Amino acid sequence: MASGATAATPSPTVCIVGAGPAGLSIARALKARGIAYEQFERHCDVGGIWDMSNPGTPMYRSAHFISSRNTSGFYDFPMPTDYPDYPSNRQILDYTRSFARAFGLYDAIRFGTAVEHAEQDGDGWSVRLAGGETRRYTALVCATGVNWSPRLPRHPGTFNGEIRHSVSYKSADEFRGKRVLVIGAGNSGADIACDAAANADAAFISVRRGYHFIPKHIFGVPADEFGEKGPQMPMWLERPLFTALLKMVVGDVTRWGLPKPDHRLFESHPLLNTQLLHYLQHGDIGARGDVERYDGDEVVFRDGTRERIDLVLYATGYDMKIPYVPDDYFDWAGGRPQMYLTAFNRRHRNLFGLGYLEINSSAYTLFDRISHMVAQYLEDQQQAPQRAAAFDALIRDDRPVLSGPLKMVDSDRHKGYLDAATYKRYIETLRKRMGWPALVPGCYDRIRVAAGATAPAASAAEQERAA
Repeated sequence: MASGATAATPSPTVCIVGAGPAGLSIARALKARGIAYEQFERHCDVGGIWDMSNPGTPMYRSAHFISSRNTSGFYDFPMPTDYPDYPSNRQILDYTRSFARAFGLYDAIRFGTAVEHAEQDGDGWSVRLAGGETRRYTALVCATGVNWSPRLPRHPGTFNGEIRHSVSYKSADEFRGKRVLVIGAGNSGADIACDAAANADAAFISVRRGYHFIPKHIFGVPADEFGEKGPQMPMWLERPLFTALLKMVVGDVTRWGLPKPDHRLFESHPLLNTQLLHYLQHGDIGARGDVERYDGDEVVFRDGTRERIDLVLYATGYDMKIPYVPDDYFDWAGGRPQMYLTAFNRRHRNLFGLGYLEINSSAYTLFDRISHMVAQYLEDQQQAPQRAAAFDALIRDDRPVLSGPLKMVDSDRHKGYLDAATYKRYIETLRKRMGWPALVPGCYDRIRVAAGATAPAASAAEQERAA
């Protein structure tokens, strides 16, 4: 905005950017309170990264939800009971779209409309859409996701084969007839390495550090459900007990060529993939250390070993970028925006980010807890300004430590990492302090337009958009 210009009065409307899970969560919360909003989605339907037709998505055919069915999902909208313990990406997409239909969220979304730029404009927000249209709003919610800006490291040397980031990977068919190296052992990297082990002529995985492998099931129960519903213990007791349990169930991973973990259990994001250990145990994939350089047809590792490789796939993660808002509007650490309670911008009033978090728990239900706070705060600005002012002071000055008993490894991914139990306790204490109502079953029933968690038939308009 030009210096000295007078800002136009913003519409008493909230702008939501993105119609993935986080964007749909805040849309439901605002709709339930009668807060006007407009939502923009550059793709033709809701779903975000779970829609494999969405350009730039990191989704691949074999991907499944990393958290389990019964501990995940939107608040008071459980996943269908006929879903498996760990639903497929297609099932999560269907579930997400059924959520949008169940609460009538499609009507306020403008599909095929990207937000190109947004900036503070007086007391509101000026938002420029693709095509040049500019609209003004009271508040701006950034909910465009975290896995769209791939990190692609550079190793020295010349390589004759193909180098890609895992964001481009879609199907195990891409590995057939090739010698494949996957670099990185996050959950996606481990999944993709399993696809390579089962389909490539030869498969290898390069890891820089050791990891603790947690089975997806413990005593026949999904691991996260076991952890959430089992006996709650202090960390000084929980860590040694689970470490001993993993030694019995998983064993010594160094036997299969993996390095010994360089951190204690729970000090890094968990690796829930014992299928990779199965392939290592059977020799279908080989573990290698860090890459040193490329040399023609070969990859040279730091220990001096070499492998002839056709395809290198970097599963090296993503930066959390919000490209339509000036970078200096946010404080950044390790490629992650730092916000109060992961959602409230400390320097720009009514600028929110939803979904920009790393946590040891399922994200969907947490989205709803965060959305509940954002909606209550926006409602207070109109109906209880003194309470809103009190929360303004918290946004500015409150510095809670939300990592709980966790002492995470020093890496970009773990800067600002949250302990779910600590986070939930803190925001519940804060909710009571502010006098905000609790999330309770049935609180969204009055805006529900379709019963059940199973997706009803799409409308003609939805079918046309999807096509």
